[in-house]
Amino acid sequence: MSAPSAGPAPTSASPVLQVEALTLAFGGVKALTGVGFGVQPGSITAVIGPNGAGKTSLFNTISGFYRPAAGRVVFEGGDITRMPPPQRARLGLARSFQNIALFRGMTVLDNIKLGRHAHLKTNVFDALLYVGRARREEAELRRDVEERIIDFLEIDHIRHAPVAALPYGLQKRVEMARALAMQPKVLMLDEPVAGMNREETEDMARFILDVRDEWGVTVLMVEHDMGMVMDLSDHVVVLNFGQVIAQGAPTQVQADPEVIRAYLGAGDVGDLRRKLRGDPVASEAA
Repeated sequence: MSAPSAGPAPTSASPVLQVEALTLAFGGVKALTGVGFGVQPGSITAVIGPNGAGKTSLFNTISGFYRPAAGRVVFEGGDITRMPPPQRARLGLARSFQNIALFRGMTVLDNIKLGRHAHLKTNVFDALLYVGRARREEAELRRDVEERIIDFLEIDHIRHAPVAALPYGLQKRVEMARALAMQPKVLMLDEPVAGMNREETEDMARFILDVRDEWGVTVLMVEHDMGMVMDLSDHVVVLNFGQVIAQGAPTQVQADPEVIRAYLGAGDVGDLRRKLRGDPVASEAA
């Protein structure tokens, strides 16, 4: 795929999200060992690595589904390592999932509106009577979702459709819409283009860039599509066997010998470099 090249990485004295020496173990198996990196405000940071490298375990630890054995997760200067996922969501940390986690029997609109749940202040009494604060919050939510998010992701034509009736690519877009409804400061995307065709991948790449450029949302993503990673990212973190083996600008990571060995072993180095650049011939031959 070919996407607009990402702008220069923003500079900041303090990252909006900092992962410090994270270690995670399941029994005697270490999924993460001393993982550390920072995510700068307004950037697109990608986490890559071979299958089983620990990428989803890292995402689950950052978002609060796993508790690390050691290390810290720091968000906007505050330690959130022991904070439950709903509280992290209220602070502005939203995510999508590798396997779509939508309510398939509900409509697109209702799924997206659920993303705002963590921010609602209506109590049970207000909700039952549907007066005062409940009515105001509902009106504000519908306005934001319908006039901003749905329009932005170009899904107005399916807003009342049940999620189960949608093709896979549109379901992934709805999941991103639900994450945006959470009003994130950092949007975590777990394999946002997995299983998509070329056209769907290019659309999603455009949306990710626009979320960063137009909405000012910082993006942290796990992705296997190397062409998209290299085109969009300001910073790339490479995991292998639960450890960071390289990080830096996309051009630096492409040329790193440790990255080449992790992905290819004793194979053709030139072929890997073509894959990392998103060369279609190399991708088809793989």
